[in-house]
Amino acid sequence: MKSHILGVEFDNISPSAAVERFLGFLDDDVPRVIVTPNPEMLMLARKDAEFREILNAADLCVPDGIGVVWASKYSQSRIKERVPGIELMLDAMESPKGRQKRWFFLGATPEVAEAAKTAMEERFAGLKVVGVHHGYFDADSEAAVIEQIKASKADIVLVGLGFPRQEKWIHANKHKLGAKVLAGIGGSFDVMSGKVKRAPKFFIKLRLEWFYRLLKQPSRIWRQRVLVKFILTVLFRRKKI
Repeated sequence: MKSHILGVEFDNISPSAAVERFLGFLDDDVPRVIVTPNPEMLMLARKDAEFREILNAADLCVPDGIGVVWASKYSQSRIKERVPGIELMLDAMESPKGRQKRWFFLGATPEVAEAAKTAMEERFAGLKVVGVHHGYFDADSEAAVIEQIKASKADIVLVGLGFPRQEKWIHANKHKLGAKVLAGIGGSFDVMSGKVKRAPKFFIKLRLEWFYRLLKQPSRIWRQRVLVKFILTVLFRRKKI
């Protein structure tokens, strides 16, 4: 049963089941899209109808933020647990099936994208990252990027362009790339490359990963204002979330 939160439908699914669904998409003949909304994305989706429709059209929509899991208690279907996008991608790469497939990394800076490729291939023996391209391309060079991905014959394309650009880009181009799975992953290439460290397991277990990131990057305090608005919006609309 889907969990509806502020107009966006989430798959109520465990992390392991999400990985299984991801890998199952690789057997399909049509491109499948994975999105991982957090509270900031939900707040934008309330104002951006196109973005909201794209999220709801995805083949797999999992809650990346613990705030989404909290909000689901006001939904008819409470979400079982958080499914971080970075963990979903890493678990898929670690699987035997994932290592047999061809991956393409699109996003971040050229240095970070290449570092992410190197790090993932070293971490998961046999993994094939068949191409990378940075995220700083414009409309004039977009056709060349699409052709590069298509020529790579990638099965899976990870797109880290930041929301909503990455979701809109995937939606517009998913049938042009020849890939079976496309996923918007935000800043995950920074984590994969080692540029940004994830929170220690202690913080993750206590659902305080957001607090650890705030301690490491105090400038993120301005982004927390959106979380406050999200909480107030959910509480105000809790009877019809």
